Amino acid sequence: MSTGCLGLTTRISELELNRHGRRTWVRRTEQRMLATDRTAMLISDMWDRHWSEGASVRISGLATKINSVAEVLRGAGVMIVHAPSETMEYYAAAPARLRLQNTQQLEPAVRKRVLVKQLPIDDGDGGSETLDADPVDTRVWSRQHDGIRIDDRLDLIAGDEGELIYSALRERGIDTVLYSGVHANRCLLDRTFGIRQMLRWGVGCVLFEDLTDVIYNPARAPYVNHRAAHQLVIRYIEKFYCPTIVSRELEL
Repeated sequence: MSTGCLGLTTRISELELNRHGRRTWVRRTEQRMLATDRTAMLISDMWDRHWSEGASVRISGLATKINSVAEVLRGAGVMIVHAPSETMEYYAAAPARLRLQNTQQLEPAVRKRVLVKQLPIDDGDGGSETLDADPVDTRVWSRQHDGIRIDDRLDLIAGDEGELIYSALRERGIDTVLYSGVHANRCLLDRTFGIRQMLRWGVGCVLFEDLTDVIYNPARAPYVNHRAAHQLVIRYIEKFYCPTIVSRELEL
């Protein structure tokens, strides 16, 4: 395994006054360099099955893309954290799970205020566009999707254990987390390891725009198709929380 630098093209949206004195959102790009041994990739809730059939189909396609990026980043020295919440019984004896459990828990060094802004989409019904056999939020998952490889020599496996993940990052000198997985309007923001919480603890966060998804019913506001809803959530995160990146633009 080698360590080195990871080049990112980040995108952030900022509210500015235009030349007419009117407020407008401007999307900007910036080139950043990260040390690979100070960077982690977190894979959130990419389960083997989802109660929403639409989500299950998209997760299966997303798993292949996430695995390809994780393999490259792991080889470059980036820590890979698998976080398939609510499935830790399946991984009880896995070396990557035990490695995390052996981490000494540390008190967060920083506690910042992070506001919870209203989402641009209404996912109050659970957010599925398909007619599903399982009730909303039923735990039908048992493990992470098999399309994503776990390297028991190098990776970590975590549940919804934000403080433990934070401690593992600090122990390894990691200060930036690249987020992938599902769903950008739910778990990636709200889990104890999610973007909002890590920002409160002073951890740098970046979201893979193309390695995440949303869960949304187009029969709810703002009454748009799935792709448009995904883009609305991506821009929302760029505006209020952290930069986004596209995986094909990574430079090693």
